[in-house]
Amino acid sequence: MTSPEPTLPDSTPAQPAAPGSIRRKRPARQQFASTMLLLEAFLVLFATLVAYGLANAGSGPLPPSAVWVAGGVLMLVLVVLSRMPGRPGGYVAGSVVQVVVLAMGFVVPMMFVVGGVFAVLWVVSLRLGGRIDRERAEWDAAHPGQVSG
Repeated sequence: MTSPEPTLPDSTPAQPAAPGSIRRKRPARQQFASTMLLLEAFLVLFATLVAYGLANAGSGPLPPSAVWVAGGVLMLVLVVLSRMPGRPGGYVAGSVVQVVVLAMGFVVPMMFVVGGVFAVLWVVSLRLGGRIDRERAEWDAAHPGQVSG
């Protein structure tokens, strides 16, 4: 007796993928770096809100309009850079912007801690993503014609 064909959740029979239709995965290093930069954009949004509150209370070093301009520009830079990992200079620019996020600690002191955590996560994402990409390449070399998972 033959076993039934595997089915997908919507009860349609599973079809094997055509050899040319398999889409290569985006490198893990790019995915991790892009995600970190987007998360940092949200972090900068919340830090900008805190800095604005401090500026309105009169205890911040910058006027409220300067807080929004600086925060908005940094958020925009982070979002643009999140699309650049893998392009020439993308990782370097992402690393430079980590210093700028840390420098927000002069306006919102807690950013020294939170920005430091994100800087460490940036380094980890680059190293771990690179390791995953190397392991994928080794697996692909050892198993030609198969799709890595």
